[in-house]
Amino acid sequence: MELYQTRFAEKLKEALTAVSPTIGIVLLLSFTIAPIPPSILLLLLFGAVLLIIGMMFFTLGAELAMTPVGEKIGTRIANSRNLGIVLLLCFLLGFIITISEPDLQVLAEQVPSVPNAVLILAVLLLGLLYHPESTGYAGSEIPVIRDSVELWRYFAAGLPKYIEEIAVSLLPIILFFAVFQMISLKMRGRPLKKIVIGMVYTYVGLVLFLTGVNVGFMPAGNYLGAMIAGLSYRWVLIPIGMVIGYFIVKAEPAVYVLKEQVEEITSGAISGEAMGLSLSLGVSVSIGLAMIRVLTGISIFWFILPGYLIALALSFFVPKIFTAIAFDSGGVASGPMTATFLLPFAMGACEAVGGNIVQDAFGVVAMVAMTPLITIQIMGAVYKYRFAHARAEEALEASYLDIWADDDIIEL
Repeated sequence: MELYQTRFAEKLKEALTAVSPTIGIVLLLSFTIAPIPPSILLLLLFGAVLLIIGMMFFTLGAELAMTPVGEKIGTRIANSRNLGIVLLLCFLLGFIITISEPDLQVLAEQVPSVPNAVLILAVLLLGLLYHPESTGYAGSEIPVIRDSVELWRYFAAGLPKYIEEIAVSLLPIILFFAVFQMISLKMRGRPLKKIVIGMVYTYVGLVLFLTGVNVGFMPAGNYLGAMIAGLSYRWVLIPIGMVIGYFIVKAEPAVYVLKEQVEEITSGAISGEAMGLSLSLGVSVSIGLAMIRVLTGISIFWFILPGYLIALALSFFVPKIFTAIAFDSGGVASGPMTATFLLPFAMGACEAVGGNIVQDAFGVVAMVAMTPLITIQIMGAVYKYRFAHARAEEALEASYLDIWADDDIIEL
Protein backbone atom coordinates (compact mmCIF):
# COMPACT_ATOMS: atom_id res chain seq x y z
CA MET A 1 0.00 0.00 0.00
CA GLU A 2 2.82 2.41 0.87
CA LEU A 3 4.43 1.67 -2.48
CA TYR A 4 1.24 2.60 -4.35
CA GLN A 5 0.86 5.77 -2.27
CA THR A 6 4.41 6.77 -3.13
CA ARG A 7 3.84 6.14 -6.83
CA PHE A 8 0.56 8.06 -6.75
CA ALA A 9 2.40 10.99 -5.18
CA GLU A 10 5.10 10.81 -7.90
CA LYS A 11 2.54 10.71 -10.71
CA LEU A 12 0.55 13.54 -9.14
CA LYS A 13 3.69 15.66 -8.99
CA GLU A 14 4.48 14.85 -12.64
CA ALA A 15 0.92 15.75 -13.70
CA LEU A 16 1.01 19.04 -11.81
CA THR A 17 4.39 19.90 -13.32
CA ALA A 18 3.09 19.14 -16.82
CA VAL A 19 -0.27 20.92 -16.61
CA SER A 20 0.43 23.89 -14.31
CA PRO A 21 2.31 26.05 -16.87
CA THR A 22 -0.58 25.91 -19.36
CA ILE A 23 -3.14 26.71 -16.67
CA GLY A 24 -0.96 29.55 -15.41
CA ILE A 25 -0.63 31.07 -18.90
CA VAL A 26 -4.38 30.88 -19.51
CA LEU A 27 -5.14 32.48 -16.13
CA LEU A 28 -2.57 35.23 -16.75
CA LEU A 29 -4.17 36.02 -20.11
CA SER A 30 -7.69 35.90 -18.66
CA PHE A 31 -6.80 38.43 -15.96
CA THR A 32 -4.96 40.80 -18.32
CA ILE A 33 -5.54 41.14 -22.08
CA ALA A 34 -8.24 38.49 -22.65
CA PRO A 35 -10.90 38.54 -19.92
CA ILE A 36 -13.22 35.54 -19.97
CA PRO A 37 -16.62 35.04 -18.28
CA PRO A 38 -16.68 33.44 -14.80
CA SER A 39 -18.58 30.42 -16.19
CA ILE A 40 -15.78 29.55 -18.61
CA LEU A 41 -13.16 30.16 -15.93
CA LEU A 42 -14.93 27.76 -13.57
CA LEU A 43 -15.18 25.14 -16.30
CA LEU A 44 -11.47 25.53 -17.04
CA LEU A 45 -10.40 25.20 -13.39
CA PHE A 46 -12.64 22.21 -12.66
CA GLY A 47 -11.58 20.63 -15.95
CA ALA A 48 -7.94 21.15 -14.96
CA VAL A 49 -8.52 19.27 -11.70
CA LEU A 50 -10.05 16.33 -13.59
CA LEU A 51 -7.23 16.51 -16.15
CA ILE A 52 -4.51 16.34 -13.49
CA ILE A 53 -6.16 13.46 -11.61
CA GLY A 54 -6.84 11.66 -14.89
CA MET A 55 -3.26 12.08 -16.06
CA MET A 56 -2.03 10.75 -12.71
CA PHE A 57 -4.14 7.59 -13.02
CA PHE A 58 -3.36 7.12 -16.71
CA THR A 59 0.42 7.38 -16.40
CA LEU A 60 0.44 5.00 -13.45
CA GLY A 61 -1.85 2.59 -15.30
CA ALA A 62 0.34 2.75 -18.39
CA GLU A 63 3.40 1.99 -16.28
CA LEU A 64 1.75 -0.90 -14.41
CA ALA A 65 -0.20 -2.52 -17.23
CA MET A 66 -0.28 -1.08 -20.75
CA THR A 67 3.47 -0.85 -21.35
CA PRO A 68 4.35 -4.27 -19.82
CA VAL A 69 1.46 -5.93 -21.67
CA GLY A 70 2.56 -4.38 -24.95
CA GLU A 71 6.14 -5.52 -24.42
CA LYS A 72 5.16 -9.08 -23.47
CA ILE A 73 2.72 -9.50 -26.34
CA GLY A 74 5.12 -7.86 -28.79
CA THR A 75 7.88 -10.28 -27.78
CA ARG A 76 5.60 -13.29 -28.20
CA ILE A 77 4.38 -12.03 -31.57
CA ALA A 78 7.92 -11.46 -32.84
CA ASN A 79 8.87 -15.01 -31.85
CA SER A 80 5.70 -16.55 -33.26
CA ARG A 81 5.90 -18.99 -36.17
CA ASN A 82 2.65 -17.59 -37.55
CA LEU A 83 3.88 -13.99 -37.55
CA GLY A 84 1.95 -12.97 -40.69
CA ILE A 85 -1.39 -14.09 -39.30
CA VAL A 86 -0.72 -12.45 -35.96
CA LEU A 87 0.25 -9.15 -37.62
CA LEU A 88 -2.96 -9.24 -39.65
CA LEU A 89 -4.97 -9.72 -36.46
CA CYS A 90 -3.08 -6.82 -34.85
CA PHE A 91 -3.85 -4.60 -37.82
CA LEU A 92 -7.56 -5.49 -37.64
CA LEU A 93 -7.53 -4.81 -33.90
CA GLY A 94 -5.94 -1.41 -34.46
CA PHE A 95 -8.49 -0.60 -37.15
CA ILE A 96 -11.40 -1.51 -34.84
CA ILE A 97 -9.97 0.62 -32.05
CA THR A 98 -9.42 3.56 -34.39
CA ILE A 99 -12.94 3.60 -35.82
CA SER A 100 -14.60 2.86 -32.48
CA GLU A 101 -13.38 6.07 -30.86
CA PRO A 102 -11.71 8.73 -33.02
CA ASP A 103 -11.18 11.05 -30.03
CA LEU A 104 -9.15 8.48 -28.12
CA GLN A 105 -5.86 9.45 -29.74
CA VAL A 106 -3.96 9.13 -26.48
CA LEU A 107 -4.70 5.40 -26.36
CA ALA A 108 -4.65 4.70 -30.07
CA GLU A 109 -0.99 5.74 -30.20
CA GLN A 110 -0.08 2.98 -27.71
CA VAL A 111 -1.45 0.03 -29.71
CA PRO A 112 -1.24 -1.16 -33.32
CA SER A 113 -3.23 1.35 -35.35
CA VAL A 114 -3.94 2.41 -38.88
CA PRO A 115 -1.08 4.68 -40.06
CA ASN A 116 -1.87 8.39 -40.19
CA ALA A 117 -1.27 8.43 -43.94
CA VAL A 118 -4.04 5.89 -44.44
CA LEU A 119 -6.40 8.01 -42.36
CA ILE A 120 -5.55 11.09 -44.42
CA LEU A 121 -6.22 9.20 -47.64
CA ALA A 122 -9.50 7.92 -46.24
CA VAL A 123 -10.70 11.45 -45.42
CA LEU A 124 -9.61 12.75 -48.83
CA LEU A 125 -11.50 9.89 -50.46
CA LEU A 126 -14.54 10.87 -48.41
CA GLY A 127 -14.16 14.39 -49.79
CA LEU A 128 -14.34 13.01 -53.33
CA LEU A 129 -17.46 11.01 -52.60
CA TYR A 130 -19.30 13.31 -50.21
CA HIS A 131 -20.27 16.87 -51.11
CA PRO A 132 -22.21 18.54 -48.28
CA GLU A 133 -24.58 21.36 -49.12
CA SER A 134 -23.19 23.60 -46.41
CA THR A 135 -19.76 23.76 -44.83
CA GLY A 136 -20.49 26.76 -42.63
CA TYR A 137 -19.42 26.93 -39.02
CA ALA A 138 -21.89 27.58 -36.22
CA GLY A 139 -20.17 28.97 -33.16
CA SER A 140 -20.80 27.25 -29.82
CA GLU A 141 -22.82 28.98 -27.13
CA ILE A 142 -21.09 30.15 -23.98
CA PRO A 143 -22.30 28.01 -21.05
CA VAL A 144 -23.78 29.89 -18.11
CA ILE A 145 -22.81 28.48 -14.70
CA ARG A 146 -24.56 30.17 -11.77
CA ASP A 147 -23.40 28.00 -8.87
CA SER A 148 -21.32 24.97 -7.95
CA VAL A 149 -24.25 22.58 -8.39
CA GLU A 150 -24.69 23.65 -12.02
CA LEU A 151 -20.95 23.30 -12.54
CA TRP A 152 -21.05 19.70 -11.38
CA ARG A 153 -24.17 18.98 -13.46
CA TYR A 154 -22.44 20.33 -16.55
CA PHE A 155 -19.56 17.90 -16.12
CA ALA A 156 -21.83 15.06 -14.97
CA ALA A 157 -23.81 15.40 -18.22
CA GLY A 158 -20.68 14.67 -20.26
CA LEU A 159 -19.25 11.99 -17.98
CA PRO A 160 -21.49 9.05 -19.10
CA LYS A 161 -20.46 9.62 -22.73
CA TYR A 162 -16.77 9.12 -21.96
CA ILE A 163 -17.44 6.25 -19.55
CA GLU A 164 -19.11 4.39 -22.41
CA GLU A 165 -16.66 5.42 -25.13
CA ILE A 166 -13.54 4.51 -23.15
CA ALA A 167 -15.10 1.16 -22.18
CA VAL A 168 -15.82 0.37 -25.84
CA SER A 169 -12.33 1.46 -26.87
CA LEU A 170 -10.50 -0.47 -24.14
CA LEU A 171 -12.55 -3.63 -24.62
CA PRO A 172 -10.62 -4.88 -27.72
CA ILE A 173 -7.31 -4.43 -25.87
CA ILE A 174 -8.61 -6.28 -22.82
CA LEU A 175 -9.93 -9.12 -24.98
CA PHE A 176 -6.66 -9.22 -26.91
CA PHE A 177 -4.72 -9.52 -23.65
CA ALA A 178 -7.15 -12.14 -22.31
CA VAL A 179 -6.62 -14.32 -25.39
CA PHE A 180 -2.82 -14.08 -25.12
CA GLN A 181 -3.05 -14.69 -21.38
CA MET A 182 -4.92 -17.96 -21.89
CA ILE A 183 -2.88 -19.15 -24.87
CA SER A 184 0.65 -17.95 -24.25
CA LEU A 185 1.38 -15.61 -21.34
CA LYS A 186 -0.26 -17.64 -18.52
CA MET A 187 0.58 -15.05 -15.86
CA ARG A 188 -0.32 -15.83 -12.26
CA GLY A 189 -0.46 -14.17 -8.86
CA ARG A 190 1.02 -10.73 -8.26
CA PRO A 191 2.06 -9.94 -11.88
CA LEU A 192 -1.46 -10.64 -13.16
CA LYS A 193 -3.02 -8.63 -10.32
CA LYS A 194 -0.69 -5.74 -11.17
CA ILE A 195 -1.83 -5.82 -14.81
CA VAL A 196 -5.52 -5.83 -13.85
CA ILE A 197 -5.07 -2.93 -11.42
CA GLY A 198 -3.13 -1.01 -14.07
CA MET A 199 -5.90 -1.47 -16.62
CA VAL A 200 -8.45 -0.14 -14.13
CA TYR A 201 -6.23 2.87 -13.47
CA THR A 202 -5.87 3.43 -17.22
CA TYR A 203 -9.64 3.34 -17.69
CA VAL A 204 -10.35 5.73 -14.82
CA GLY A 205 -7.56 8.05 -15.93
CA LEU A 206 -8.76 8.26 -19.52
CA VAL A 207 -12.36 8.92 -18.48
CA LEU A 208 -11.38 11.75 -16.14
CA PHE A 209 -8.78 13.18 -18.52
CA LEU A 210 -11.05 13.30 -21.58
CA THR A 211 -13.99 14.63 -19.56
CA GLY A 212 -11.79 17.40 -18.19
CA VAL A 213 -10.31 18.48 -21.52
CA ASN A 214 -13.49 18.13 -23.60
CA VAL A 215 -15.93 19.73 -21.17
CA GLY A 216 -13.62 22.18 -19.42
CA PHE A 217 -10.98 23.21 -21.95
CA MET A 218 -12.89 23.52 -25.23
CA PRO A 219 -14.97 26.59 -24.26
CA ALA A 220 -11.91 28.28 -22.71
CA GLY A 221 -9.76 27.70 -25.78
CA ASN A 222 -12.41 29.00 -28.17
CA TYR A 223 -13.23 32.12 -26.16
CA LEU A 224 -9.59 32.93 -25.39
CA GLY A 225 -8.63 32.73 -29.06
CA ALA A 226 -11.51 35.01 -30.02
CA MET A 227 -10.61 37.60 -27.38
CA ILE A 228 -6.92 37.77 -28.32
CA ALA A 229 -7.66 37.92 -32.05
CA GLY A 230 -10.10 40.77 -31.37
CA LEU A 231 -7.36 43.02 -30.00
CA SER A 232 -6.04 45.89 -32.07
CA TYR A 233 -2.60 44.25 -31.93
CA ARG A 234 -3.84 40.83 -33.01
CA TRP A 235 -0.34 39.83 -34.16
CA VAL A 236 0.28 38.96 -30.50
CA LEU A 237 -1.73 35.82 -31.26
CA ILE A 238 1.42 34.31 -32.82
CA PRO A 239 3.84 34.54 -29.84
CA ILE A 240 1.08 33.68 -27.36
CA GLY A 241 0.15 30.63 -29.40
CA MET A 242 3.80 29.58 -29.53
CA VAL A 243 4.19 29.86 -25.75
CA ILE A 244 1.00 27.85 -25.14
CA GLY A 245 2.12 25.25 -27.67
CA TYR A 246 5.52 24.93 -25.99
CA PHE A 247 3.99 24.00 -22.65
CA ILE A 248 0.76 22.24 -23.63
CA VAL A 249 2.52 19.28 -25.26
CA LYS A 250 3.95 18.43 -21.83
CA ALA A 251 0.38 17.68 -20.70
CA GLU A 252 -0.13 14.99 -23.36
CA PRO A 253 -0.14 11.64 -21.51
CA ALA A 254 1.11 9.74 -24.56
CA VAL A 255 4.15 12.04 -24.73
CA TYR A 256 5.07 10.99 -21.21
CA VAL A 257 4.80 7.31 -22.16
CA LEU A 258 6.91 7.80 -25.29
CA LYS A 259 9.66 9.66 -23.43
CA GLU A 260 9.86 6.93 -20.80
CA GLN A 261 10.02 4.21 -23.45
CA VAL A 262 12.71 5.95 -25.51
CA GLU A 263 14.88 6.65 -22.49
CA GLU A 264 14.53 3.06 -21.29
CA ILE A 265 15.18 1.40 -24.65
CA THR A 266 18.23 3.57 -25.41
CA SER A 267 19.57 3.15 -21.85
CA GLY A 268 19.52 6.90 -21.37
CA ALA A 269 21.47 7.68 -24.53
CA ILE A 270 18.42 9.65 -25.71
CA SER A 271 17.16 11.37 -22.60
CA GLY A 272 13.52 12.11 -21.89
CA GLU A 273 14.49 15.72 -21.21
CA ALA A 274 15.99 16.12 -24.68
CA MET A 275 12.93 14.46 -26.21
CA GLY A 276 10.62 16.81 -24.30
CA LEU A 277 12.57 19.89 -25.36
CA SER A 278 12.52 18.85 -29.04
CA LEU A 279 8.78 18.15 -28.91
CA SER A 280 8.03 21.44 -27.16
CA LEU A 281 10.05 23.43 -29.70
CA GLY A 282 8.37 21.60 -32.57
CA VAL A 283 4.84 22.16 -31.29
CA SER A 284 5.66 25.78 -30.49
CA VAL A 285 6.74 26.39 -34.09
CA SER A 286 3.71 24.57 -35.45
CA ILE A 287 1.27 26.68 -33.42
CA GLY A 288 3.06 29.85 -34.50
CA LEU A 289 2.63 28.80 -38.14
CA ALA A 290 -1.00 27.88 -37.50
CA MET A 291 -1.68 31.34 -36.07
CA ILE A 292 -0.06 32.91 -39.15
CA ARG A 293 -2.51 30.89 -41.25
CA VAL A 294 -5.41 32.16 -39.13
CA LEU A 295 -4.36 35.78 -39.54
CA THR A 296 -3.42 35.65 -43.23
CA GLY A 297 -5.46 32.83 -44.76
CA ILE A 298 -2.39 31.20 -46.36
CA SER A 299 -3.15 27.69 -47.60
CA ILE A 300 -1.97 24.86 -45.36
CA PHE A 301 -0.22 23.25 -48.33
CA TRP A 302 2.46 25.98 -48.23
CA PHE A 303 3.43 24.65 -44.80
CA ILE A 304 2.64 20.94 -44.94
CA LEU A 305 4.34 20.07 -48.23
CA PRO A 306 7.72 21.76 -47.50
CA GLY A 307 7.57 20.45 -43.93
CA TYR A 308 7.17 16.83 -44.92
CA LEU A 309 9.78 17.19 -47.68
CA ILE A 310 12.26 18.47 -45.09
CA ALA A 311 11.33 15.62 -42.74
CA LEU A 312 11.80 13.04 -45.48
CA ALA A 313 15.10 14.59 -46.58
CA LEU A 314 16.43 14.50 -43.01
CA SER A 315 15.57 10.80 -42.76
CA PHE A 316 18.42 10.05 -45.21
CA PHE A 317 21.07 11.71 -43.02
CA VAL A 318 20.18 10.95 -39.39
CA PRO A 319 20.37 7.65 -37.48
CA LYS A 320 17.34 5.50 -38.26
CA ILE A 321 16.28 5.29 -34.62
CA PHE A 322 15.69 9.06 -34.59
CA THR A 323 13.56 8.85 -37.73
CA ALA A 324 11.41 6.14 -36.16
CA ILE A 325 11.08 8.09 -32.90
CA ALA A 326 10.29 11.28 -34.83
CA PHE A 327 7.37 9.76 -36.69
CA ASP A 328 5.98 8.29 -33.45
CA SER A 329 6.45 11.67 -31.76
CA GLY A 330 4.35 13.42 -34.37
CA GLY A 331 1.45 11.15 -33.53
CA VAL A 332 1.60 11.43 -29.75
CA ALA A 333 2.14 15.22 -29.79
CA SER A 334 -1.15 15.74 -31.64
CA GLY A 335 -3.25 14.24 -28.86
CA PRO A 336 -6.38 15.32 -26.98
CA MET A 337 -4.90 18.54 -25.60
CA THR A 338 -4.28 19.74 -29.14
CA ALA A 339 -7.74 18.73 -30.33
CA THR A 340 -9.62 20.17 -27.35
CA PHE A 341 -7.71 23.38 -26.64
CA LEU A 342 -5.46 24.46 -29.50
CA LEU A 343 -7.97 23.66 -32.26
CA PRO A 344 -10.81 25.58 -30.53
CA PHE A 345 -8.27 28.36 -29.82
CA ALA A 346 -7.55 28.63 -33.56
CA MET A 347 -11.25 28.40 -34.43
CA GLY A 348 -12.17 31.20 -32.02
CA ALA A 349 -9.36 33.39 -33.35
CA CYS A 350 -10.32 32.69 -36.96
CA GLU A 351 -13.94 33.58 -36.28
CA ALA A 352 -12.89 36.84 -34.63
CA VAL A 353 -10.79 37.94 -37.63
CA GLY A 354 -13.52 36.98 -40.08
CA GLY A 355 -11.62 34.14 -41.71
CA ASN A 356 -12.84 30.85 -43.12
CA ILE A 357 -13.05 28.52 -40.11
CA VAL A 358 -12.92 25.30 -42.11
CA GLN A 359 -10.00 26.32 -44.35
CA ASP A 360 -7.92 28.53 -42.06
CA ALA A 361 -8.42 27.09 -38.55
CA PHE A 362 -8.52 23.36 -39.22
CA GLY A 363 -5.14 21.78 -39.86
CA VAL A 364 -3.67 22.70 -36.47
CA VAL A 365 -3.45 19.02 -35.53
CA ALA A 366 -1.65 18.27 -38.81
CA MET A 367 0.85 21.07 -38.15
CA VAL A 368 1.49 19.76 -34.63
CA ALA A 369 2.01 16.25 -36.01
CA MET A 370 4.45 17.51 -38.65
CA THR A 371 6.99 19.65 -36.80
CA PRO A 372 8.25 16.97 -34.35
CA LEU A 373 9.31 14.96 -37.41
CA ILE A 374 11.76 17.76 -38.12
CA THR A 375 12.88 18.73 -34.60
CA ILE A 376 13.48 15.15 -33.41
CA GLN A 377 15.51 14.37 -36.52
CA ILE A 378 17.49 17.59 -36.09
CA MET A 379 18.24 16.33 -32.58
CA GLY A 380 19.39 13.10 -34.24
CA ALA A 381 21.69 15.07 -36.52
CA VAL A 382 23.16 16.85 -33.48
CA TYR A 383 23.70 13.52 -31.72
CA LYS A 384 25.37 12.12 -34.84
CA TYR A 385 27.69 15.14 -35.11
CA ARG A 386 28.63 15.00 -31.43
CA PHE A 387 29.30 11.27 -31.63
CA ALA A 388 31.46 11.68 -34.74
CA HIS A 389 33.30 14.61 -33.10
CA ALA A 390 33.91 12.57 -29.95
CA ARG A 391 35.22 9.63 -31.99
CA ALA A 392 37.51 11.96 -33.90
CA GLU A 393 38.90 13.40 -30.65
CA GLU A 394 39.46 9.89 -29.29
CA ALA A 395 41.25 8.88 -32.46
CA LEU A 396 43.42 12.02 -32.30
CA GLU A 397 44.23 11.40 -28.66
CA ALA A 398 45.14 7.79 -29.46
CA SER A 399 47.44 8.94 -32.27
CA TYR A 400 49.22 11.34 -29.89
CA LEU A 401 49.70 8.48 -27.41
CA ASP A 402 51.21 6.35 -30.17
CA ILE A 403 53.60 9.17 -31.10
CA TRP A 404 54.63 9.65 -27.46
CA ALA A 405 55.15 5.91 -27.10
CA ASP A 406 57.36 5.88 -30.21
CA ASP A 407 59.34 8.84 -28.85
CA ASP A 408 59.96 6.99 -25.59
CA ILE A 409 61.15 3.94 -27.49
CA ILE A 410 63.51 6.09 -29.60
CA GLU A 411 64.93 7.76 -26.47
CA LEU A 412 65.46 4.41 -24.87
